[in-house]
Amino acid sequence: MASRKKHSVIRDPVHGDLYLTADEMRILDTRQMQRLRGIRQLGTAHLVYPGAQHTRFEHSLGTLHLTQKLIDAINHNRDLDPQSRVGVGEDEARLLRAAALVHDITHMPFGHSIEDQSGILERHDSAARYARILRPDTEVGEVLQDLGILREVLAVLLPESDERSRTVPCFWRELISDTICADILDYLKRDALFTGLNLLYDERVLRYFMVDRKSGHLFVDLEKRGLLREDMLSEIVRVLEARYFFSERVYYHHTKIAAGAMLARLVEGSLLQGGLPAERLYDQTDDSLLQLLERHPPSDPRSAGRHLDLIDRFRTRRLLKRACVFPRYVNIDVQDRLLERFFARERWRERAELEKSVEDRLRAGGVEPPVVVLYCPSQKMQLKEAATHVRFPGEQDVHPLLHYGDRIPRLRDLEQRYRDLWKLYVLTDTNSLSVLQAVANAVKELLPEAVNVYRPAS
Repeated sequence: MASRKKHSVIRDPVHGDLYLTADEMRILDTRQMQRLRGIRQLGTAHLVYPGAQHTRFEHSLGTLHLTQKLIDAINHNRDLDPQSRVGVGEDEARLLRAAALVHDITHMPFGHSIEDQSGILERHDSAARYARILRPDTEVGEVLQDLGILREVLAVLLPESDERSRTVPCFWRELISDTICADILDYLKRDALFTGLNLLYDERVLRYFMVDRKSGHLFVDLEKRGLLREDMLSEIVRVLEARYFFSERVYYHHTKIAAGAMLARLVEGSLLQGGLPAERLYDQTDDSLLQLLERHPPSDPRSAGRHLDLIDRFRTRRLLKRACVFPRYVNIDVQDRLLERFFARERWRERAELEKSVEDRLRAGGVEPPVVVLYCPSQKMQLKEAATHVRFPGEQDVHPLLHYGDRIPRLRDLEQRYRDLWKLYVLTDTNSLSVLQAVANAVKELLPEAVNVYRPAS
């Protein structure tokens, strides 16, 4: 391992002692990094798993730690075959560690609920969001500029579609942002610890990463003495399976979805009708976001009353209830039409129109209508394709794991199960079975082509 000054030691419940240099401590002490202490890693999951109070701050430290472990593995494997493999020099390691440390700096509170699953705002990892927070005139941007690594760190973090990302080796990005990378390997272990779920991978998988000299890709060699390393392939798939099970049990738990839908509706109301500029959201914490939304209710008195009631309900965990659930696995033929009609910020009118129509039907039937919220998540559901590169026996070139999907049935099955996590919800603020049924009946009339499978418990 390349020697580096161990300026500070931070004790982490997941990885033990973490070592940071003096330069890294300068980055960590900026206000932009310290804000991450106030953003829970799992958003609203603490309403389901009370221990899930961990934040993006400690996840950032863990990602730096695992980035170094991957660098150490790369250099060890380079020494075993320097003709076909590349190593990581000290200067490269310095900027890669810095990029790992700041990789989540653009996250806003409950971001996955508001950005990825609702489409109200652009994603946290967009070029515009990184360019905004890593400007040389921000505190963290100034430190990175002073260290002479701002341009390279930005290039590592930018999406692959951005031309600036192509100015650095592709494995630099893959170390931090890939299907299996330092980011994911940290949050899987961290989420398991704080949710109490026994869904772990073997850290042995870290030792087998290397960089292909020909293509420049980070990869895992699945060949040994001409044979397929089935144990290593199983470890890779096991990481992907762990991520799926967390998605099923935590990330898309129906209670977390209901809480996220409430937040998405609150943000949408403040942005569209409460005069709140989107830029104000990016620098908030979990707590300050609710206060900000409270100060920007919709201008219409009735909508404002509902807005403030939703905030109170969120704070006291009186969450919306499911009235209808439309899963992809029984709505494959109409999923695209539902997404086209209801997903993303520009579709708020269509969502509002359906919600009002449900309320009008209930009122016409003599039922006092509850609050009705339609929640339509992104089609991709944060799905990461199996893009980690591998080399199979008998082949000279490395390819993304998905390239070998026909040889790995577990992989194809996993991808299908992931897509089937998609569900469109209609949520309300009532516990009355008769009212829930009335809402479901009204929605059935308005969406006759879609299949609702939910039956409220008596």
